[in-house]
Amino acid sequence: MKKPALPLLLLALLCATAVAQIPSTHPSLLVANQGSRDLSIIDPAAGKQLAAVPEDGVTGHEVAASPDGRTAFVPIYGNSGVGKPGTDGSNMVVVDIPSRKIIGNVDFGHGVRPHCAIYDTNTGLLYVTTELDQTVTIIDPHTLKIVGAIPTEQEQSHMLVLSHDGRRGYTANVGPGTVSVLDMKARKTIAVIPISATTQRISISRDDSMVFTADQTKPQLAVIDTATNKVRTWIPLPAIAYGTASTIDGRWLLVCMEPTKQLAVVDLKTLKVARTIDLPAAPTEILPNPDGKVAYVSLPGGNQVAVVDLSQWKVRSLIPAGKYADGLAWAK
Repeated sequence: MKKPALPLLLLALLCATAVAQIPSTHPSLLVANQGSRDLSIIDPAAGKQLAAVPEDGVTGHEVAASPDGRTAFVPIYGNSGVGKPGTDGSNMVVVDIPSRKIIGNVDFGHGVRPHCAIYDTNTGLLYVTTELDQTVTIIDPHTLKIVGAIPTEQEQSHMLVLSHDGRRGYTANVGPGTVSVLDMKARKTIAVIPISATTQRISISRDDSMVFTADQTKPQLAVIDTATNKVRTWIPLPAIAYGTASTIDGRWLLVCMEPTKQLAVVDLKTLKVARTIDLPAAPTEILPNPDGKVAYVSLPGGNQVAVVDLSQWKVRSLIPAGKYADGLAWAK
């Protein structure tokens, strides 16, 4: 057989090398690390951090990913806690996940403490809570241009959740202790629901019938009826709660309880705590894997993410992340 010409061999070798250097686009777990001021990119299958992308020396608390899993959006909040003195973040960095580099920036023009970002697949728009403006800012994620805003009519609109059709938004307004109900299409507030003196975090059931937010003055969780925009009932808890998330099957609600370093598991049929899960450090945020088998729980004090088995109801493993690991997102 005639041997290939040397140039063809070199071409094949170069092509193979180029393919080998293309970064993987397999699903990634993204973690916003407040303390180390970077974004962890984690291989969830291997259970290890692949990279930590610096956020230009400033602090992001939360992160959102594009539907194609290639881009991460990290609002830069500043160096303070909500409602506390400190710097006021005024931008959001955009990270290319495969190359692990910052490729863009959104400038809000002034200090707004941008915090929670949500990519709405229904409209293709990116929503970011902008606390000091008492708004949710609307961004075109392709052009990185601000295209509008939705008033929340409340201070400290810290976290946002959307209904699955993207028509309604709900913000947890920390200091006022309220929840704003937003018409995302009309871009207006349609209700403000009193909760307590202080509230934190917010999530929605898989069928969009209930919204959950945690009372920071008592160990209880408010259950908002989305049909009436009123508190339907309260779920008593073993300790004061923080972040919450429904499991993929819609049967359970996972609740972070920082004081006891536990997750509470609430049966959404009875709205009662069915069990608790011990963790090695205080939890703040929960992200169920799309496969429904595990949930990821950020443990800021441990600089880790716990992998919780949702069939055995126990911690399966711990993944090292950055310092004060907080916000989570899934990049498919």
